Amino acid sequence: MIKIVKASELKSKCVIKEAEDATPTVNTVKEIINNVMKRGDEALCEYTKEFDNCNISGFELSRAAIDKAYGIVSKDFIKVMERAAKNIEDFHRNQVSTGFDLLPKEGVILGQKVTPITRVACYIPGGSAPYISTVLMNSIPAKIAGVKELIIATPPSSNDDFNGVDPRILAAAKIAGVDRVFTIGGAQAIAALAYGTQTVPRVDKITGPGNAYVQEAKRQVYGIVGIDMIAGPSDILIIADKTADPIHIAADMLSQCEHGSDSAAVLVTDSMTLAKKVRAEIEEQLPLLPRMDIAKEAIKNNSIIIVAATIEEAFDISNERAPEHLEILLDEPFNYLSKVLNAGSIFLGKYTPETFGDYIAGPNHTLPTNGTARFSSPLSVDDFVKKSSYIYYSDDALAKKGPDAVFFAKEEKLDAHALAIEKRLKG
Repeated sequence: MIKIVKASELKSKCVIKEAEDATPTVNTVKEIINNVMKRGDEALCEYTKEFDNCNISGFELSRAAIDKAYGIVSKDFIKVMERAAKNIEDFHRNQVSTGFDLLPKEGVILGQKVTPITRVACYIPGGSAPYISTVLMNSIPAKIAGVKELIIATPPSSNDDFNGVDPRILAAAKIAGVDRVFTIGGAQAIAALAYGTQTVPRVDKITGPGNAYVQEAKRQVYGIVGIDMIAGPSDILIIADKTADPIHIAADMLSQCEHGSDSAAVLVTDSMTLAKKVRAEIEEQLPLLPRMDIAKEAIKNNSIIIVAATIEEAFDISNERAPEHLEILLDEPFNYLSKVLNAGSIFLGKYTPETFGDYIAGPNHTLPTNGTARFSSPLSVDDFVKKSSYIYYSDDALAKKGPDAVFFAKEEKLDAHALAIEKRLKG
């Protein structure tokens, strides 16, 4: 049963977890990465047999296979995916940055140039739940940004026309404009994408979620390639008062807890009556879920109901916790938007469950987890571009501005820097 705690009894408003010993995972991943670096496809084949129980050597799916998968997915679902893709595209087009040029001033021209990343890979996890929406959320912003070659990597599960990949994953890839699909999974996939193999191209950036081994692999290859973030378990925090419906709150909390046993759901309310009703409702709804065992573990071990003295204190708690998803189930929710300092995505009002954000609303559902919304943002078009500044000085500007730069360089005791300008000043 989920715990109910008064805010005054909390040891800390933020989430403080004991650090786990990650050494075994770190060492395993390091070995996998080194093996793939040295042996390429041969190592990929061995790991695919060991971890995915598949004997495959052709990791890339053909365009014909992708088209075939698209053709067997129900037309109704194709239409839903296309509508979702349109919403995602419409939202993310507003994020496009074109750079800028400053007007010339005293012979100096400055500006910023925006260039798409050349080749990007999006990792799509396997498992019991097909991450169809993740394909759209990672791929569409990349295509809007102008990424030249967009790759998807996802684990295989058999040796058939699609190497065991859910056809709906491939249909989503087609809708999103993905260029190539590779059926490789786990840390070995991240290693192959970071360093390249005989058949897997080296990419410039890797995005997408995954298990602890995938995330550790992303951490270890960062610097060789770019990454979006180190994603942790999913979480939601709900702020509600006595006017909110406990049935809706319980359903929203459970919607996050079914992601995995390490997920977390938090309700913060100023009503003890609502808190007790929500707890009872969670107990009612849990047995009805197909993924009951997963959600039950998440509710029992990671979730909590906090009773605050006021709604203002509820927002203080939320900002300390910096949730991945924040629902504000209050009347006139826009009046409270300015109180939110830290949150990945914000859901306003009693008719806006987090589910809309996962699938069809348009904003990205790849969000900062584990309290990292304190300093990071959702996946966006900006994640798929590079920004370069540029500088031009005329000869007159060199003569006028050069002495300041020389003086500064000498103050830092970097005489060669100063000479690079002095040589020009002397002609």
